[in-house]
Amino acid sequence: MKQNPVFLLALALCLPVGLWGVLAPDMMAGVVLGFTSWFMIGASWWWLTLCSGFVIFAAVLAIGPWGRIRLGSDDDRPEFSTVSWIAMLFAGGMGAGLLFWGVAEPVTHFAAPPGLEGGTPEAARAAMVITNLHWGLHAWSIYGICALVIAYFTFRRGGKPLISTPLVGLIGGRAEHGVLVAADVLGVVAVVFGLAGSLAMGALQMRSGLASVINVPETLSVALAILAVLYAAYMISTLTGVEKGMKLLSNINMVLALALMLFIMLVGPTAFIFESAVDTLGAYISQIVTLSFRLFPYEGLTEWSASWTLTYLIWWLAWGPFVGVFIARISRGRTIREFCTGVILVPTLFSILWFAVFGGAGIYVELFGPGGLSALVADNVSDALFAFFGYFPLSGVLSAAALALIFIFLVTSADSGTFVLSMMTTNGQLEPPASAKIIWGSLAAVITAATLLSTSVEVARAMATLGAIPFSAVLVLQIVGFLRALADEPTGRTPAEEPA
Repeated sequence: MKQNPVFLLALALCLPVGLWGVLAPDMMAGVVLGFTSWFMIGASWWWLTLCSGFVIFAAVLAIGPWGRIRLGSDDDRPEFSTVSWIAMLFAGGMGAGLLFWGVAEPVTHFAAPPGLEGGTPEAARAAMVITNLHWGLHAWSIYGICALVIAYFTFRRGGKPLISTPLVGLIGGRAEHGVLVAADVLGVVAVVFGLAGSLAMGALQMRSGLASVINVPETLSVALAILAVLYAAYMISTLTGVEKGMKLLSNINMVLALALMLFIMLVGPTAFIFESAVDTLGAYISQIVTLSFRLFPYEGLTEWSASWTLTYLIWWLAWGPFVGVFIARISRGRTIREFCTGVILVPTLFSILWFAVFGGAGIYVELFGPGGLSALVADNVSDALFAFFGYFPLSGVLSAAALALIFIFLVTSADSGTFVLSMMTTNGQLEPPASAKIIWGSLAAVITAATLLSTSVEVARAMATLGAIPFSAVLVLQIVGFLRALADEPTGRTPAEEPA
């Protein structure tokens, strides 16, 4: 494998962090938590404004005349079917996260909502709206814009699928090459840390699931053993290629996720779940503008906002280059309007339904059922989903199905992450060599192990957001380059509008 500056610099930045975490996990955990907290609280206004700007920008692109532009030549058509495309979006984007937080987050906010009394109907409604703020339009708009910019420059302008491609010609002069290399390096770092934090949370949840199903002890050695199995699985998957491994696993996952959701929907409080979904959708739409710019400075809840809303938004930014490059890779031939609908609106509506089913049923247990779920979630957030299944028939079967689903979601996320890292460090090769995949897949596993040694979900979340902090400046430059390129596009009727 021919090495390049991006590969060497990114490796030089990421490898020491992994070794540091293995040799001194407590010290690394303290530094990571302190660094991310300081940046989120001190620059909270910047993060919220930036991420809300992605939502506005995505809406303008989808509704305006640029929505007609096809990501590719005007006669290109999509490589994957719409169903497989959307399945891969979820698998690569946030599949494991939906399972981890599906019950845990709404129930947590229900027990302690910001500025409200916990355990009340008002707290329940606020909990669902807050959760959808974190997992809805903002998250998918960040992913969508990151992906759209890369897809546009790769397939329509013939550039390489790199973070730096939209910046070419933007800076000029002798400094441009250094800026382009720095942009790609920061993108790689963001992906590595975001992937490691998410894999760590998934491994902790799998450990809790195994303890629930077959009484496996919740020890560090078990978490590391789970990681070892995950590593073997995602390396096998990524070495088979995106068309085979990723597509097959994503379709299996979508079927399993829908089956699990339908079971809870039909066996649980069905009417309450649908009422919650409709009520939440209305509240979310009516409050989206206010929530998009709310930081709680007058209530003294800046730390709450930093630990929840801003952490999520920066987490999505951290995954932006990873998911963005991956989504771009599978989205050739779609128009910008079709892209924004498929990448932003469809997943947002599904996420709202998902949280209405799992989070709504969890809140139902607290308001009208036997209760006790909030205490279980507060004790160990990794146990939330499996504790929730205990309130339903066939809880063992549900837990086993969820374990399989989590495992496949983690494999597909790590698969696509390894693929993207390899592509980004081999000068944008759409089919990167196996050697690159082995190096980056292994490094992601090392940093994940370092995160697991801290034994804390909070450290895992902080690790997931670490790389996004410097990467945010690159995102702004990407959008500037994208707008400059769009100015050269014709706004009249194009062949992209013609039926396939």
